[in-house]
Amino acid sequence: MKNLTKFFVMVCLLTFSANTFAQTFGVKAGLNLSNLVLKHNDETLTNSMKPGFHIGPTAEIPINEMFSFEPAVLLSTKGYKYSEPGYDESINLLYIDVPLTGKATYDVGGVKIYGAFGPYVGVGLTGKYKTSDSPDYTLKWGKAADDDLERFNYGLVFGAGVEFNAFQLGISYELGLANMAPSDAEGEKIHDRVLGISLGYWFGKE
Repeated sequence: MKNLTKFFVMVCLLTFSANTFAQTFGVKAGLNLSNLVLKHNDETLTNSMKPGFHIGPTAEIPINEMFSFEPAVLLSTKGYKYSEPGYDESINLLYIDVPLTGKATYDVGGVKIYGAFGPYVGVGLTGKYKTSDSPDYTLKWGKAADDDLERFNYGLVFGAGVEFNAFQLGISYELGLANMAPSDAEGEKIHDRVLGISLGYWFGKE
């Protein structure tokens, strides 16, 4: 709980900092195609990508004419799904993610092309495990042997897109670096992968 409190304090400070110094504010929302890479010792389990969403406020803090800093606070769904004849399985996760990306923008005839890169941190809010042959199970967050997933997550995010007037269309890829398996889970590794497609709007831009 102490770590959770520290995380939300950090998010509040980030938002306050953006409100104080940023010249442009916006909001973005879009599609998530997520997966979890599950490894047990040397065996890797393959799953299908699960559709979901992300939504939240963002800000653009200019550094110079070409480079800027673009933080955001996003409500984001993650997880995976697995299907075979007669059986379906899925994990549905809800996160707050805070990407902290640097952005390089180039103007091409009034249309801006950009690339973005940086770290992200996240905290899991809720999670459910579903199968076609048993009741839904609410996941337990923590580090103990009887927990299911670590609550805190981090990784790198890569992105690119275009901006036209106040609108931004982008694609991003989250590469999870944190092992989401509980620390007592021997030989298990869980990493998230998320492909995102988003539409954003910048307030005040024309």
